[in-house]
Amino acid sequence: MSRFVTRALNQVRPALAVLACVAGLWSAVAWAWDKDKLTETASRYPVKTQAAVKAMIQMAERAATLPDERDRLAVVNDFFNKRVAFKDDMEVWGQIDYWATPLEMLDKGAGDCEDYAIGKYMSLQAAGVPQAKLRMVYVRAQFQGRPQAHMVLAYYAQPESEPLILDNINPEVRPASQRPDLTPVFSFNGEGLWTGVGATSAGNPLVRLSMWRDLLAKAKAEGF
Repeated sequence: MSRFVTRALNQVRPALAVLACVAGLWSAVAWAWDKDKLTETASRYPVKTQAAVKAMIQMAERAATLPDERDRLAVVNDFFNKRVAFKDDMEVWGQIDYWATPLEMLDKGAGDCEDYAIGKYMSLQAAGVPQAKLRMVYVRAQFQGRPQAHMVLAYYAQPESEPLILDNINPEVRPASQRPDLTPVFSFNGEGLWTGVGATSAGNPLVRLSMWRDLLAKAKAEGF
């Protein structure tokens, strides 16, 4: 799991107290990617990466045709879980913390928990799932008998509904109540930051999560 996540869990209480004082939210455009620009960006990478990006675009287009959003979740979740190998940032990037765009992750064929969540988040929006229904969630995960910092993607059919969890550790999309191994700490998307996975916003994620801001800018430049 990312060392950044571990530090974030240790720092989250004072950070959320500050964020709660921030007025307003960052307004984000849904990540309906520019297919032509994304394909052009991918053309600078090896042929295998171009093929992987093409497969991702086709996967999202196929998912978009499904009338049930839960079916879209399953298609996107399976794509990244089966195609990407879990590896630590230090092994993949030679850095303690690195948030990769979906293109970068597919180029490496590997990523950590944040990278899986980011790829699924952007792909689901490209498949027509509204941003407001999706959140990245920092959790404490019980893994092999001990707690570890981890990130998953949560889907809310309605603002107050129980979320469904998309995870790279457990490949099955399940309601949060069926994931007792996960304890939510805070969640965020392009619209806000929340304590736990509740409906009460704790402020603007871009003030605190500079890596998130940088990731969004980098992804936009690639065509996302």
